[in-house]
Amino acid sequence: MRTIDFNRRHMFGAAALGLFTLPLLTARGARAQSVLPAGSAFGPVRQVTAGVLSIGYVEMGPATGPAIILLHGWPYDIHAFAEVAPVLAARGYHVLVPYLRGYGTTRFLSADTPRNGQQAVVAVDILAFMDALKIDRAVIGGFDWGARTADIIAALWPQRCKALVSVSGYLIGSQAANAAPLPPKAELQWWYQFYFATERGRAGYAANTRAFNRLIWQTASPQWHFDDATFERSAQAFDNPDHVAIVIDNYRWRLGLARGEAQYDALEQKLADAPKIAVPTITMEGDANGAAHPDPSAYAGKFTGPYQHRNLTGGIGHNLPQEAPAAFTQAILDADRI
Repeated sequence: MRTIDFNRRHMFGAAALGLFTLPLLTARGARAQSVLPAGSAFGPVRQVTAGVLSIGYVEMGPATGPAIILLHGWPYDIHAFAEVAPVLAARGYHVLVPYLRGYGTTRFLSADTPRNGQQAVVAVDILAFMDALKIDRAVIGGFDWGARTADIIAALWPQRCKALVSVSGYLIGSQAANAAPLPPKAELQWWYQFYFATERGRAGYAANTRAFNRLIWQTASPQWHFDDATFERSAQAFDNPDHVAIVIDNYRWRLGLARGEAQYDALEQKLADAPKIAVPTITMEGDANGAAHPDPSAYAGKFTGPYQHRNLTGGIGHNLPQEAPAAFTQAILDADRI
């Protein structure tokens, strides 16, 4: 396993290492020039029936190109990849960026389907999405919930994942593992998880969704000085009628306060065993990630195939694809070539 440090401003030694395609990265380093103004639409958004959902997604690049699927987290949306997807599409890739359940234009097909946010079901959603679009195999990249989902697919369905790019590394968990108490400082970082465990927290999140999520953006990326238009562009995704229910269920499930659906018990048992990932993988971490995240040394052994970890310096926070789009794009390109 190789660990490489990339500075946002200079990208030391990149050319010598042969890791970067020079036209992609400029002297500005990890932060590439914005492809879209903050208020621009990222689309058009298409819809496809997949499993229990009608999934909204953006599609770019030639349909015959190699597939790349990019997955966002909470509380973010597809615009985290608004600067990544066009560059990959221009390289000939078929890029797909879906809204997760509870976000944007993704909707449940039935009012009777449980608004379940457990980790396994989100991965099943993405497999259904791939099936619906007849995508057998893809490079999958993501952060936060999206990284966890990509990790799960790579671990349990490696035949569907050509390569993996996972911000903050190995994020597969279990209710049993989450039952173990953490040191007080670590518990403090999960304050919202405990808030969501209460009815007051559910009501508070429902009443103050935008303000709550803006606070998370600020604390998770303390050196990212996003403007109002950038936040509002993503915040529209939180107007989804199932957003609050999915978010609350996700965090309650982690603490064992939500049951999940029995049909996913077997998958969760496999995930509870912390399966290793053998597909080619690049993991990434920013030096200013204010959200709870594992140290790279803690998960390096979970990746048994070709593997590299990249540290980004220069104030990169939790939303790494949007804060450092050039570095994330290059990781996708490099992972596909491993």
